[in-house]
Amino acid sequence: MARVGHLIRRKQHEIERATRILRAFFDPTQMQAPEPGVIRRVILIGPYARRSWYEDRRTIDFSDYELWIVVNHPLFKEECCWRRARDVIRRELGDRCAADLEIYSKSDIRIAKAERDTFILDRIEAGITLYRASRDASMGDRNSRGMRP
Repeated sequence: MARVGHLIRRKQHEIERATRILRAFFDPTQMQAPEPGVIRRVILIGPYARRSWYEDRRTIDFSDYELWIVVNHPLFKEECCWRRARDVIRRELGDRCAADLEIYSKSDIRIAKAERDTFILDRIEAGITLYRASRDASMGDRNSRGMRP
């Protein structure tokens, strides 16, 4: 994953795996919304994006992965849409690294821009976009990529 080429290979693999899990196990069918649920972006923020992560194997202390997900409608921010993805990430990466997820809608980002919310805008600007719906290929068939629904 070239976007996180500054990280050690194991960290690159874990971040790529978490991104794939989010995309594969996001469950918009849990909500009735006026449009189908879509993940617009997945952004890595925090120490792994800033190149200031730490990992101390002696004390098992490490930086968390901080992932911001932008969805197309506010209803898809609900926990029920993300429960399965969180469980799979926790099961597959749990003891090696924690992943903190923050979910935003496109309208949240628009409001942040209008209000010049530097907390959100600065992190998005400094973050690394791992997935963008308008740029990256769709997942296609989950089973062909080794994903288990």
